Amino acid sequence: MDGKTVLITGATDGLGRELAVRLGTAGARVLIHGRDPERADQVRTTILAAGGPEPEVLLADLASLREVDRLVAGVTGEVDILVNNAGIGFGRNGASRQLSADGIELRFAVNYLAGYRLTRLLLPRLTERIVNVASAGQQPIDFTDPMLERGYDGISAYRRSKLAQIMFTIDLADELGSTGILVNSLHPATFMNTTMVAEGGISPTSTVAQGADATLRLITEPNLPTGRYFNGLREARADAQAYDPAARQLLRQLSDDLIAKALR
Repeated sequence: MDGKTVLITGATDGLGRELAVRLGTAGARVLIHGRDPERADQVRTTILAAGGPEPEVLLADLASLREVDRLVAGVTGEVDILVNNAGIGFGRNGASRQLSADGIELRFAVNYLAGYRLTRLLLPRLTERIVNVASAGQQPIDFTDPMLERGYDGISAYRRSKLAQIMFTIDLADELGSTGILVNSLHPATFMNTTMVAEGGISPTSTVAQGADATLRLITEPNLPTGRYFNGLREARADAQAYDPAARQLLRQLSDDLIAKALR
């Protein structure tokens, strides 16, 4: 990883932090995204103490598309690898319906739309790989009610946002076909020992280290395919909607419409 620049969203806790520290100590220049400057600086200090190159801290709340744009404006030079890892879980007892700063259903906004916007803006400067940290928990998107205004359930909202990430992965891989940039998504591990899992009141069944092993494979292993979904270390089949071109077109249109409305 010497000389590579890696941007990791949600790099101040859990899986993102583990990836940042491992990649930084392996010689990568890590762009640490987070919301809390103190926690971001702790990750930076850990990397430097291990002899890694100077990381860069990028602060932004991904619940705001304008802050996503500001984050991108703060990135200098090319980015070899982008890891869209930041997200929020479904909360204890399914959580209540919440909206982002732009009036978008919060889990869709943070888990999917922020990464969609970030990736699109960075594309001219991305050189090697994009990894979307999704989940085995997936649920088809109802395009007649994509913001779950009827019968809201936090678990459904979370699962739909994660399927949206996988649908975007497949679409973008097709779009970037001949460029050589790999785009893949994965479920890193089930119920890792993270803050998100604890907040959901769930007992962990795997470790952050296990999730990092699976994610690092998509970051570093040569000769990988593109446009695929992995469950841990193995390629897997996502929900059927991910492979429906018409559904992916609806998601693209919805995403672009929501962004245009939020930023006008």
